[in-house]
Amino acid sequence: MAASLLFSLPLSNNRIAQACVPFLPSHQNGMRCFSMFLQKKRCNFEPYMILSKTMNRQCIFKTFASVSSINADMVFQEDVASSGSSNESAFLSRSRPLLDDPSNPSNGVNDFARQLQELFDEVKAMILMGNSSDAMDLLQANYEIVKELIDAGARGIEEAAMLDIIALGYMAIGDLGTVGSILNLLNMVIKNLKDDGPLLDSVLMHMGSMYSALGKFEKSMIAYQRVISVLESKYGESSIFIVPPLLGMGKVLGSIGRVNKATEVYQRVIIILESGRGAESKELVVPLFGLGNLLMKEGRTTDAEIHFIRILNIYRKLYGENDGRYGMALCSVANLKCSTGNVEEAIDLYRKALEVIKDSNYMAKDDTVMEKMRIDLAELLHVVGRGKEGRELLEECLLITEEYKGKEHPSSVAHLLNLATSYSQSKNFVEAERLLRISLEIMMKTVSPEDQSVTFPMLQLAMTLYNLNRDEEAEQLAVEVLRIREKAFGKDSLPVGEALDCLVSIQTRLERADTELLELLKRVLKIQEKEFGYESEEILQTLKKIVFYLAKVGRKDEKFSMQKRLSVLRTKYKQMVRY
Repeated sequence: MAASLLFSLPLSNNRIAQACVPFLPSHQNGMRCFSMFLQKKRCNFEPYMILSKTMNRQCIFKTFASVSSINADMVFQEDVASSGSSNESAFLSRSRPLLDDPSNPSNGVNDFARQLQELFDEVKAMILMGNSSDAMDLLQANYEIVKELIDAGARGIEEAAMLDIIALGYMAIGDLGTVGSILNLLNMVIKNLKDDGPLLDSVLMHMGSMYSALGKFEKSMIAYQRVISVLESKYGESSIFIVPPLLGMGKVLGSIGRVNKATEVYQRVIIILESGRGAESKELVVPLFGLGNLLMKEGRTTDAEIHFIRILNIYRKLYGENDGRYGMALCSVANLKCSTGNVEEAIDLYRKALEVIKDSNYMAKDDTVMEKMRIDLAELLHVVGRGKEGRELLEECLLITEEYKGKEHPSSVAHLLNLATSYSQSKNFVEAERLLRISLEIMMKTVSPEDQSVTFPMLQLAMTLYNLNRDEEAEQLAVEVLRIREKAFGKDSLPVGEALDCLVSIQTRLERADTELLELLKRVLKIQEKEFGYESEEILQTLKKIVFYLAKVGRKDEKFSMQKRLSVLRTKYKQMVRY
């Protein structure tokens, strides 16, 4: 049973978290304001998304992903700070409330926007202090106020903006169900609002972002299309102000597989930024990375490389080769080298990138992004047979976690499991057992013995004991894993199939009854057929085992049927390999 680094990032993972900086609404007087239910302000925390004053607006762009030898996305975090725009924390710490600007005469709009920001500041402060229940109470109180106004017939931008801030608050808490229901109400409010009204572009921008986060891409597209139309009519089709919604649109189009259209959007953004900011502006990093990443997923690595190299050159010129941002850009190039099969070159680039990031103090040693990069590089080193070097990185991860969080912190379990897997691959099963037992001890202090999470180190320990020829102990653990997983996931689930497969291997060597083993294998086959398909490659080995045991127990008719099926599948996959 092949082992892999269990707690590294998946081979293909593309997570983009985009916080949208709102736009400056039109200047209108006579806006109606109403009171909001605000508790006494405790402290000034930085909100996740708020209505804020922006003069040179850009979209804040962060991606988090993994590196592997097959296909992966780079861990990338770009500060798009420039004159008037910055990363999320810096921008919010410096920004004043929306429209709080001498050039804007609308004090009513200013006051209302300031109240919105104060409300979100209060919610964010509560969340950061661990008082999510208080934050939800505050949001609910404000929701009841605005809902009463809507029920009474109010359908103005004030109600829309309030619903927007409340939805963002629930988004920060993670209550996506409530976000969805608020967005439904918000849609009803904004559908009859005029496009030239104040605050509407900000509300639409947030809606597009939230719908995207909820996976409701068509609704996200509608919101982005409308805000783009609004901003084009105000500032023109080449205005820098339309860049954030265009980036949101590009992300959504890529998510729903409309690659050509997404490419066009990213290229439009690049042209706008080149014209407005210059060909070497760091704001170009965002669309260049989005476009490069999209092309790489489509297998167009040569086209993608042009964009990643351009990012690298921009950072080299702006910051030099010893800056952490240059190191992050190096990682994106290394990721591309990985996808083209230039593994050794990719490893060298990753090592250099980690060294630059570390020496520049761009990230703390225990930063989760740095941790993921070490783990991914370790996995890559194992793939090319450089397990000792990979283990050194995994041990570094463990030591850093123990230094910052303590020796028995639950976060250390992932690193212990990865190290155990590495030692198993190098046939050092004694050390693997030691690490697995430590990880189990830590987990047992944190979760219930019946929790499904304990089954992962437990099953790995069972296989380690099997490799140490301690079959009885291994069997007991595998049976326990099977019991817990059947209860947690259901008897026909993939995790149960994995446990069954492990148990069959152990019990085969223990010479358990052939009929019992045959029934277990049939269960495995049923699960694989359900999860992977009746003619999937995954079932080949299981069919082979079933045929073997059918022959042993003398079931000739069943054997003939299974043998014929096995032969058809073997021929199919041999032909696929040949062509």
